[in-house]
Amino acid sequence: MPALAQTIAQWARGVRFETLGEKTVHETKRRILDSIGTALGAWTSRPGRITRNVARSVAIENGANLLGSNHRTTPDLAAFANGALVRYLDYNDTYLSKEPAHPSDNIPAAWAVGQVRGAAPRDIIAAIVLGYELQCRLCDAASLRAHGWDHVYYGALSTALLASRLYELDSDQTVHALGLAGVCNFATRQTRAGQISDWKACAFSNAARNGVFAANLARLGMTGPNDIFEGPQGLFNMVTGPFELAWSREPDEWMINKTYIKFWPAEYHSQSAIEAALALRPEIGDIDAIESILIESFEAAVSIIGSEPEKWRPTSRETADHSMGYCVAVALRDGDVTRESFSDENIRDPELLALLDKIKIVETDECNAGYPDGIPNKLIIKLRDGRTLEKKVTYPRGHAGNPMSDDEVVRKFKTLAAGVVSDATADRIVNQAMSFDKLDDVATLLAFETLRD
Repeated sequence: MPALAQTIAQWARGVRFETLGEKTVHETKRRILDSIGTALGAWTSRPGRITRNVARSVAIENGANLLGSNHRTTPDLAAFANGALVRYLDYNDTYLSKEPAHPSDNIPAAWAVGQVRGAAPRDIIAAIVLGYELQCRLCDAASLRAHGWDHVYYGALSTALLASRLYELDSDQTVHALGLAGVCNFATRQTRAGQISDWKACAFSNAARNGVFAANLARLGMTGPNDIFEGPQGLFNMVTGPFELAWSREPDEWMINKTYIKFWPAEYHSQSAIEAALALRPEIGDIDAIESILIESFEAAVSIIGSEPEKWRPTSRETADHSMGYCVAVALRDGDVTRESFSDENIRDPELLALLDKIKIVETDECNAGYPDGIPNKLIIKLRDGRTLEKKVTYPRGHAGNPMSDDEVVRKFKTLAAGVVSDATADRIVNQAMSFDKLDDVATLLAFETLRD
């Protein structure tokens, strides 16, 4: 039997734009637009500014564009800086399985390598689909979280693979790229534990930086460790145990079609709890009428966003958007969850914290049975007047089982772009992203003018 890396390399060679179905291409373009939107929404964030300044310190004449700029840098630094912007708000797309992930994190790497290689936008679309495919299939195959490791390890492999495709590496070179990326990019889940830091925005973009770098090294002739999966100190023996990997066979079977565009800027497992809270809010009236809130949920949600004491007293936006209790409290109080919901003022608000103290989150067998096909969260709210209100949501808006419309995706983009680019620029980005396969050059989409530095 060939090593798994060899099988993946062979599979990758069969991924071409012509093999993709119309739905797959359309979903890819929706995620390109959504990624630019989430990046613009994070434009003034501290991680966004820092990574942008790091990338600006290196200028390459024929390099990769930093978003919203004519500055060109190395593809690995462009993937790092642009990726941090896409990820910062926790508003980019999601896939949930044995391992959760945000597969649109692959997109900035495809932009960067595609641009320096002069790849046609159609080839960049195929590379994006390839990155989604490997990352999501790995998430289906084995959990990293269960062993204390972070999901971004799979992203180092997926970005190395898509970069190998855009660099036009042969199968042997691609195996070396996977070995180079796979041997040195393990990250612990401490990124997402306790009070969460700026690094959450950068964890995957750093993995992508290294995945792109690995593919370039392989392109130049460097060899990588053998048997990155099956070797005596490889992934199977050291972390996950052996697994088999599935792969798409039909034009619209690609995993990108099974990922979810986020409706609210919060960790994905909270999306159904937010929707349930908003549905019950009209029956509650004043939040002072609430006596207690019980959230029945599933293991992944409870362990990631519902168990640590820091989630009841967040001190950073990153911790607050990873607190299901906080997200439910702000939804009940304000009638929505937006970027502003996680401001320092809101995080410290005594009224909001008092409501948060009334929330308890428990894991139930019923909810566990519905995951990861859905994300079932059930709210049970007891009111001071004796009434009890209940609402369970399994497929929130944006989930693959309840997808957002194109109009909703465009509306989300324009909300995030407001004040960062002009209305005319926003309209142009929408049109170019949704016709990405017909562009002559990816730079025409990435090098737009912003209203802020």
